[in-house]
Amino acid sequence: MARAHDEWRVLRHGPIEKLENNLWTVTGSLPGMSLNRVMTVARLDDGDLVVHSAIALDEGSMSDIEAWGRPAFLIVPNAYHRLDAPAYAARFPDLKVLCPRGSRTKVEQVVRVDGDYSAFPENASVELRHLAGIRESEGVMIVRSAGGASLIFNDAVFNMPHGRGLAGFIFRYLTGSTGGPRVTRLFRMMAVKDRPAFKADLGSLAETPGLVRIIVSHHEPIADRPAEVLRRVAEAL
Repeated sequence: MARAHDEWRVLRHGPIEKLENNLWTVTGSLPGMSLNRVMTVARLDDGDLVVHSAIALDEGSMSDIEAWGRPAFLIVPNAYHRLDAPAYAARFPDLKVLCPRGSRTKVEQVVRVDGDYSAFPENASVELRHLAGIRESEGVMIVRSAGGASLIFNDAVFNMPHGRGLAGFIFRYLTGSTGGPRVTRLFRMMAVKDRPAFKADLGSLAETPGLVRIIVSHHEPIADRPAEVLRRVAEAL
């Protein structure tokens, strides 16, 4: 696990993808790893922003985000997605930092935490809750937009293509992370404690009304029949 950045350190990243009028994403790199990461930014009805799995962006991109709304909530989605959390907390002192209840101890090693997912205020456009069966180590963010609903997962669901070289071998054969939408072998071993409960929760999320996409924190979103895909992922557990 890379050391968290206390200062604003910009790594390679792509442009902002404006998926909905209240939902943007950015894909970026990780230091020393052939693994992409995805930041999701959701806009609440009052104009405030929710930043999920933060990535430090170049100043032009940050200006676009700050012009869109006030970053009000930083979601650190598990104990390992905290690389740029301290830099965000320093840049935006009024930011409320939230993380899953089961990951709080490790997240607090690098950044202050103001509460767990239950502290997120109830509103119509964005919902945040823990996932079942994994000891509240992760959760899911649900964003409702004019175009439909989006599910934002972290490491609970992967959608990563096969890669090359040693890293590709490790991700494919050892961690079971590549080859399309899935719950990885590594996540099943490290996080899943009650498989039936986790499976049922994924199945229930597949029934989210108006589901149009699933966003994962590594690599590619799922926009083609996302409900069917999530049901298949759950059944494969």
